[in-house]
Amino acid sequence: MVRDWMAVIPVKRLSAAKSRLRGAVPAARHADLALAMVRDTVSAVLAGAAVAELVVVTDDPVAAAAVTALGARVVPDRPAADLNAAMRFGADEVAGLGRFRAVLAGDLPALRPEELDEALGSAAGRSFVADAAGSGTVLLAAPPGEPLDPRFGLGSAVAHATSGATPLDGDWPGLRQDVDTPADLARVLALGAGRHTCALLRDLGLTVSCVPAA
Repeated sequence: MVRDWMAVIPVKRLSAAKSRLRGAVPAARHADLALAMVRDTVSAVLAGAAVAELVVVTDDPVAAAAVTALGARVVPDRPAADLNAAMRFGADEVAGLGRFRAVLAGDLPALRPEELDEALGSAAGRSFVADAAGSGTVLLAAPPGEPLDPRFGLGSAVAHATSGATPLDGDWPGLRQDVDTPADLARVLALGAGRHTCALLRDLGLTVSCVPAA
């Protein structure tokens, strides 16, 4: 597979990230968990065959340093608005409309590189992948010449479909399982999370059954 895609992941400041996940780990390690999931997501994206470059849009210096070390390119969140603004900026301005672009959630610690490769390989036109619950979105892709037009937020799967994006169907459990709640984290551990998330949880003594993603 030719590395044609530019991937974009927006990352909030870690101190404000994943508010619904609070309580899954001790409060002092909440930002560490958010960062571990970002690192696993970035690692999986860069390990695949489809993505030529990954841009992370963030103003968090710790996250920026961590993803740079993994091989991602960091740009500041110049819109400084919401998630959709950061995605539009990364995809349509930084990457540019001349590229194949895909934006992903940054909380996919069970993502396997081959899942992302298969999803992007099946994308025709502006397309999206719904989350495991079916109501949210974990990936939105756009071809050259077409604006990303992200509609992330409550009910985003329906919003993306209504906007004309094509839903992509595939057996991609790691790609579809984002982590918003402690129950989501438990599902990720059942799938097998990446090594950074596993290492953190093992360090906390919270699990012995987590198997790192391949």
